[in-house]
Amino acid sequence: MGALAGITVVTLEHAIAAPFCTRQLADNGARVVKVERPGVGDFARAYDERVAGQASHFVWTNRSKESLTLDLKHAQAPEILARLLGRADVLVQNLAPGAAARLGLSYEVLAPKHPGLIVCDISGYGSDGPYRDKKAYDLLIQSESGFLSVTGTPDDMAKAGCSIADIAAGMYAYSNILAALIERGRTGRGRRIDISMLESMVEWMSFPMYYAYEGAAAPPRAGAAHATIYPYGPFPTGDGRTVMLGLQNEREWQVFCAKVLGQPALATDERFSANSRRVANRAELRAIIVARLAQLDAAQLVALLDEAQIANAQVNGMAEVWAHPQLKARGRWTTVATPAGTVPALLPPGMTEARMDAIPALGQHSEPVLAELGYDAARIAQFRRDGVI
Repeated sequence: MGALAGITVVTLEHAIAAPFCTRQLADNGARVVKVERPGVGDFARAYDERVAGQASHFVWTNRSKESLTLDLKHAQAPEILARLLGRADVLVQNLAPGAAARLGLSYEVLAPKHPGLIVCDISGYGSDGPYRDKKAYDLLIQSESGFLSVTGTPDDMAKAGCSIADIAAGMYAYSNILAALIERGRTGRGRRIDISMLESMVEWMSFPMYYAYEGAAAPPRAGAAHATIYPYGPFPTGDGRTVMLGLQNEREWQVFCAKVLGQPALATDERFSANSRRVANRAELRAIIVARLAQLDAAQLVALLDEAQIANAQVNGMAEVWAHPQLKARGRWTTVATPAGTVPALLPPGMTEARMDAIPALGQHSEPVLAELGYDAARIAQFRRDGVI
């Protein structure tokens, strides 16, 4: 059944931040009714066709939901939404700035009628302040939050390869909703949650911000290497592969010099005898390390590192991740149904059992949801003829 069985979530969502939040609520057993625009639905449905003709983002973030098509601007939509919210515990929305309020879906309007309702608004910059009306997408927030300033190479900034700002906002929305549900269990009252993508990303940027405290230099862009710890990053091996090293302290540095490099005296070399010195002299040290690793293939290097208890990792592509032996050994893969057939899906982290129901077709649940709200077949058919659903 899941920890959230019996909780109903209504969501006016698109793209990633809100859908990722609500999918996690669904994973834990909540009923999630996803309200979509008739004909097109969540615009993430059309991002690509990589998963048996379906969009990769949509398949990832929308399992276990019910799809109800509804034209929110239609004159008959408010009545349907009112009935729906009368049965809901949580409303989540990430519409354009101000859109939910114009539809009468702000917490201030809804709370008097639905005092137990939790309303979670997700936006780029929050509900007030000079940026409140700015549109925001993941890459724009990566830029605005300073993430791009510390990511990439010295010559070129680089965005994250996944939607990190959306994911950050979705995670904070999810955790705040869980906290609000616990609070409601004590007080009987819901509350408003105001999630800003910018604030979510700036929280995740706190290390580089503190590193640059009071005008100090920010961490430099260092590609896949760590900007302030060395050696920590990718190194080539003799067979043309790449292994990621991760040395965190002086004990590991000494072991690395003795057991992997075969040069124990290097550990006390004045140029490299502390992390700050290794960072300052990283080009010189890198040349020494690369020369030694050229004598080893990746498997030999990983074996030496593991024996020395030095943290390391393979630089995997997507094919290697799909086939990762650790995920397989821990039984982390299952399957979910989609309108185009079954596809594999990773179990949510920390969960050995999760609700993993189908990804909905657009409007798949419109008729049963409306029937549950008290509309008969004739009225539902009229809704369809009138373009309400």
